[in-house]
Amino acid sequence: MTVAAPPRTPSSATGAVEVRPVRSVADLRRFIDLPYRLHAGTPWIPPLRLERWIFLVQKLNAFFSHGRGTYFLAWRDGRVVGRITAHVDDSYNEHHDARRGLFGFIEFEDDPEVVRALLDAAEAWVRGQGCDRIVGPMDFGMNDECGVLVDGFEREPLVRQPWHPPYYGERLEEAGLTKAVDLLSYWLEVAGRDKVRPALLRMGARAREQNGVVVRPMRMRGLRKELDAFADVYNQAWSENWGYSPFREEDLDAWAFELRLVHSPGWYLIAEKDGEVIGMSVTVMDINQVLKRMKGRLLPFGWLHYLRRHRIVDQLRVGFLGVKPEHMVTGAGAALYEAQYDVGATSPLKAGEAGWILETNKAMNKSLQAMSGVVVKRWRMYERELGEA
Repeated sequence: MTVAAPPRTPSSATGAVEVRPVRSVADLRRFIDLPYRLHAGTPWIPPLRLERWIFLVQKLNAFFSHGRGTYFLAWRDGRVVGRITAHVDDSYNEHHDARRGLFGFIEFEDDPEVVRALLDAAEAWVRGQGCDRIVGPMDFGMNDECGVLVDGFEREPLVRQPWHPPYYGERLEEAGLTKAVDLLSYWLEVAGRDKVRPALLRMGARAREQNGVVVRPMRMRGLRKELDAFADVYNQAWSENWGYSPFREEDLDAWAFELRLVHSPGWYLIAEKDGEVIGMSVTVMDINQVLKRMKGRLLPFGWLHYLRRHRIVDQLRVGFLGVKPEHMVTGAGAALYEAQYDVGATSPLKAGEAGWILETNKAMNKSLQAMSGVVVKRWRMYERELGEA
């Protein structure tokens, strides 16, 4: 869905900017509240405030079983004008033998001084953790909201997609951050096969008929066990991708709970060969269509919209599709794509977006173009080398 983006409103404050850590419940409330104020009247869709509270409490977030971090607020003239997190994913750094720090959850009024002050605070913290580079934004990792929107401002975000006004990217680049990589989202229709290139369908048929690939839905009663097989595929198929961090047990426990909340029948798919899971696809309903009606609150009547979600939602987001490297030649990827069209024929979810897709991932970009996918949004990941303090 597209809506008009409102004009920017520059900051009119004149006092000095002070950045302080979040130290109290009141501070965390201010941290959560900021985007609701900054993005009112824009295409941004407010998440449930309760969900944001749970997500940001470190004892309740699986990220902090293998990571660490802190939160900052920027103050000016007695009011909050920006926010940022600084964090380290030890799992990523161990896998890549790196010393990378991260920033995330960045929100700010249109004020270059605020941006510089926020980045200075985040960089000082990750440098103190022994990091030599800062990358972001990630909230908290690549499988959460990440990147700064640089194209597609007029479109509403789908589930787990961030939305930012145009000045965000401009201010970050003015502050000295440079592009690391762009993440793409493709608009994709899955209601019929008429727009799919015949070669892709032939590959899917050959995978089934000649190579013995079988595609089936995940078993919801045993979803947590199915996710162990998912992680095995993910940790092989994505291991060389930019930003990859291995799934751990704690991540899968949390994700199993989340996937049940956004499940639509038939859309979680497994590809098997000779009884071995060799590929998978996870497509979720765009719960943002429900959250838009809930306006950030579960009470008094927001929960009624959630109960009616299968009548409300007609969009989807393809979040993951991958095949173990040694089984790429089987055509299992094409079989999974083909199975999505079979599900779409009977599902109320007829179209949506596939992403994130790294701009450098030639195989995935080529596959989505073969299905007449069109890039409709682009997010940018930024980075900067950290010198000595």
